[in-house]
Amino acid sequence: MRSGTPLRNAAARARNASSRETKPAGSLLAAHNADCRPVKSGAGIRQMKFAIFLLAAALSAQDANWTTYHGNYSSTHHSALTQITPANAKNLELKWTFQAQSLEKFEATPLVVDGVMYLTEAPNTVVALDAATGREFWIYEHKNPDVTYPCCGKINRGLAIRENTLYMGTLDGKLIAIDAITGQLRWEKVVVDFKEGYALTHAPLIIKDKVLMGTAGGELGIRGFLAAFDAKTGKEIWKFKTIPEPGEPGHETWHNDAWKHGGGPIWLTGSYDPALNLTYWGVGNAGPDWNAKVRPGDNLYTSSVIALDADTGKLKWHFQFTPHDEWDWDSVQTPVLVDRVWRGRPRKLLLWANRNGFFYLIDRATGEFLQGTPFVKLDWATGLDDKGRPVRVAGKVPTPQGTVIYPGVQGGTNWFAPSYSPKTDLFYLNVWDDYSGTYFAWDQEYERGKWYAGGGIKADVQSVRRDRLARRDPKSGYGAVRALNPSTGAKVWEYKMTDVSEGGIVTTAANVLFSGNREGHFFALDATNGNLLWNIYLGGQTAASPMTYLVNGKQRVTIAVGHTLYTFGLRE
Repeated sequence: MRSGTPLRNAAARARNASSRETKPAGSLLAAHNADCRPVKSGAGIRQMKFAIFLLAAALSAQDANWTTYHGNYSSTHHSALTQITPANAKNLELKWTFQAQSLEKFEATPLVVDGVMYLTEAPNTVVALDAATGREFWIYEHKNPDVTYPCCGKINRGLAIRENTLYMGTLDGKLIAIDAITGQLRWEKVVVDFKEGYALTHAPLIIKDKVLMGTAGGELGIRGFLAAFDAKTGKEIWKFKTIPEPGEPGHETWHNDAWKHGGGPIWLTGSYDPALNLTYWGVGNAGPDWNAKVRPGDNLYTSSVIALDADTGKLKWHFQFTPHDEWDWDSVQTPVLVDRVWRGRPRKLLLWANRNGFFYLIDRATGEFLQGTPFVKLDWATGLDDKGRPVRVAGKVPTPQGTVIYPGVQGGTNWFAPSYSPKTDLFYLNVWDDYSGTYFAWDQEYERGKWYAGGGIKADVQSVRRDRLARRDPKSGYGAVRALNPSTGAKVWEYKMTDVSEGGIVTTAANVLFSGNREGHFFALDATNGNLLWNIYLGGQTAASPMTYLVNGKQRVTIAVGHTLYTFGLRE
């Protein structure tokens, strides 16, 4: 195995951490590996980008690069690259690693543009690397206050890029712009008061000259929104509030003053259809999560998908997956856009595997519900009516004494990326199947910046509980990579794992699927049948989505596992 790992002197970094902002290339620590050259400067990045441009001339930039969090506007997590195939995947080997300084969960998916990789270390550090070797170009660290209010860890899922500017949301409620060549701060914009429980954790989405950003904080009594900002100045252009106020459509689904702290966060990057000029985003849970009696009504636009005009932010249509969500099954999953024939007619489809356990087909031009099918075991609903509304089972709600409900609080799937391959015409996702949760509800008053869930849960999956001995019990369900027929939602094949997984999926035009799991494995499957092609044990938990790119004419695959970023390629 060729070792191209540019190791970093951890002790020296720790000594410099208190003053670290953006370090010029000359001040970065030299790699200990003798094969490594000095770290490139901004000029070096420019020279390298030109060289990569020449090498990749036969491929489109989109094929060679990974330029958005989801890989493309359609959020298919599918790549046109074909060098790694079912026949040669067994020859994959480690090319380089990057060790994160942070001990927070590594949930970021990097971007690669013309041979340069950009990634975030939690909570808000940006790093530029040579995508061929892992060598650092520069580091930028945003200084958050000592106290911030993220729901579920001080995490960040990634960046957006436009021309030579990178964009990142921060835990203290800022949107920042960074020069992609030098790593210098260009501007920062205070988006929201983080002391009220807000945090910006998802990768922004660039549409034309705008940067779109939503907010986390659904468990802290926030009122969610999605906003668009001028990419050059940071000026706010429009804002869509996910909880309608008095006089706005949808407010009638709230009663009393519950809307003021109604949740509706947006904490996962959306999608965009340039032909329709519509952008699609999933909206999270209503607040409080489990004591839903204080918020009677459907609670729009929580647990919904919203389709907005990308220029104005005006609502074109919405579809609510879980009206009056009492289980925290927020609809913050990936909106996958696919153009294909459905029931003999070409349709512009939205494919959605929801946390509530149903797989949906929606006409993304009109919002018309087409079909919904359970894809995991569930017992809170008997099905969906002809409008897509769940037919609920009485008594399957949180209670003071606790109620056992399928699926558990993490749902049938969650925020981790699915994939759609036009080569196989299959939809792939990581599922959590045949597992339950015990849901509790209790009274709770809202307090600014404090947890506002109105209950709690007991997960019946040991690794989710994080007990001292998180031993697996086969009776508590299982995880799997599953392929679904997008026309029907029926299972085509599955690759079963011992434990559940938070790893996303990427597929390629060579019919190779990559994913990782909680058990420490990163693996490749044949996308046509689910057969295992290659597996490596990396020891840590995967809580991010893999991506693939081309550098120096060679295909690479990258995944964050534990606190390390690993990049693989074929043996040469």
